[in-house]
Amino acid sequence: MTTSSRQVALVVGASRGIGRQIAIDLARDGYAVAVAAKSTSDASQTHPFPPDPNSSESTVSTVEREIREAGGEATAINVDTRDFPSIQRMVDQTVAKYGRLDVLVYNSGAIWWASVEKTPMKRFQLMQRVNVEGLYGTIQAALPQFEKIGWKGRIIVVSPPIYSRFFRGKTAYAMGKVAMSVLTQGLAMDFEREGKRDMAITSIWPATAIQSAATEKLAREDASDLRKPTIFSDAILAMIRAPVADVNGCLELDEDFLRKRGVNEFGGYSVVPGSEPRRIMPEHFPDLTVREQDDEGRRMDSTKLRVSKL
Repeated sequence: MTTSSRQVALVVGASRGIGRQIAIDLARDGYAVAVAAKSTSDASQTHPFPPDPNSSESTVSTVEREIREAGGEATAINVDTRDFPSIQRMVDQTVAKYGRLDVLVYNSGAIWWASVEKTPMKRFQLMQRVNVEGLYGTIQAALPQFEKIGWKGRIIVVSPPIYSRFFRGKTAYAMGKVAMSVLTQGLAMDFEREGKRDMAITSIWPATAIQSAATEKLAREDASDLRKPTIFSDAILAMIRAPVADVNGCLELDEDFLRKRGVNEFGGYSVVPGSEPRRIMPEHFPDLTVREQDDEGRRMDSTKLRVSKL
C-alpha cells in the first residue's frame, strides 16, 4: 500500500457527464481521485481523445487518462453498485492505492421516469439497487476508512431536496432518490449524536437542467435551457471546503449553494452563451423539522437488543 501526499476522493459514477466533470475538477483541485463505474475500456485505443464526455466512449478508463495527461493523479476502478462485494472491493482498491479516503461522492444512478403503471418491476428493482442499495453499501464500506482518519471526511450524495412535486410522473424513481436524501439527513444526525464533529454528508441536485447523457434530447431541441456540468462540480468543491455546520445533513441545489458562498454570476455556466436556462426546481422547499426535533423519547438500539438475546 502506498500513501498519497494528496487528499483522496472516490467518485462513484464517474464515467461521463456530471460524474466525469466532478472527478476532473477534484483532480484539478489537488485530489488524488479514484474514478469508479461499471464501464471501462482501453483508453490508449480511444480515438479521437478525449471522447465526447456524454457518449458511451467516455469511461472511467478515459477519465483516468484525461486526468493523468493534465498532470493529475487518478485510478480507474470497475464497480457494480448493485453488488456489495464489488463495492467493498472498490473501496479496498482505493485505499490500497492511496492509503486513505477523505472524500466520497456518490453519483451513480439509474433513471426511469414514468407512471407507476408504466414502470415494470424489473426497472423499479434496478433503480432501488443502484440508487438506494448502492449508496447505502458504498457508505457502509467507506465508514471504516473515515474512522481511520479520525472522522474528518466529507460525503456528497447526488439526490434532491424532499418535496411533493418531485414525485409527479416519476414515482418509482422518486422513491429511491428521496430515500437517498433521507440517508443524508439520517447519517448527519448519527454524526452529530456520536460527536463526529468533523464529518459531514450533504446532498446536491441541479437547479436547472445540466448538459449530460440524460439531457441529450433537450440538448438537441433547446440547448439554451442547459448549463455546463462545471456548475455542479464547483458547488461540490465549495461544499467540501465549507464548515461542517454549514453543510452536514443539508439537501442543496447547486446554484443556491453557490449563492450562499458568494457566487452571483452564472452566465459562464450556460451552454448557449447569453442564454438564461429555465430553473426546474422550486424557489423554496418545505421545512421537514418538527418542534420536538431533538426529543428521541426512549432510544432503542437494535444492536444492543440483539446482544441481550444471545
